[in-house]
Amino acid sequence: MGTTVELTAADGHRCTAYRADPAGAPRGGLVVVQEIFGVNRHIRSVTDGYAADGYLAIAPALFDRVEPGFEIGYSPPEIERGRAFIPKIPLDHALLDVAAAVKALAAAGKVGIVGYCWGGTVAWAAAAKLDGLAGAVPYYGGGIAANAALQPKCPVLFHFGETDHAIPLADVERVRAAQPQQTFHIYPAGHGFNCDQRGSYHAESARRARERTLEFLRRHLG
Repeated sequence: MGTTVELTAADGHRCTAYRADPAGAPRGGLVVVQEIFGVNRHIRSVTDGYAADGYLAIAPALFDRVEPGFEIGYSPPEIERGRAFIPKIPLDHALLDVAAAVKALAAAGKVGIVGYCWGGTVAWAAAAKLDGLAGAVPYYGGGIAANAALQPKCPVLFHFGETDHAIPLADVERVRAAQPQQTFHIYPAGHGFNCDQRGSYHAESARRARERTLEFLRRHLG
């Protein structure tokens, strides 16, 4: 069970964050970046899971800049409500809050970032624009292809779904062509395959992606 903490960004904005601590000394720190549904029960569970694997994990509530405490589920109306936040929060503003989380994790050792859906795009941008990250793991970020030319400052592990309705394989190949030195995995699944609370959940793909993510984190964080 984690706790709610407060982070202060460089522009003075204060956002809440869900923090989960490992049982012993941390292997490193990990920023967990939310989907468009807020830091909801699923994201808290994901954050708890990384803590159980030895990482001090923090999930900043990036939508606090528009609506503090925002948290929804996965019905079609909720999906539309979550999507409406994307144009309201420029990536650079989200990165200010991510940077505050990176700073809060610094004492844990090397720091990485993992993000899902919209958070995957944020994680990719963070890898290129923020200092202090030792590795980044974007899951099916819909905005990655449009930002494929960014130059990451750390190793990146990409996870995509083969039948993702929002990210055609042509977009994945565009990212791969622009970033041939990074690692890519494509799964027989659709968008959101990691979320066990969505109809698109694909258990085997989620399991394999998590195994690969942990291998990557252990190699680059500890």
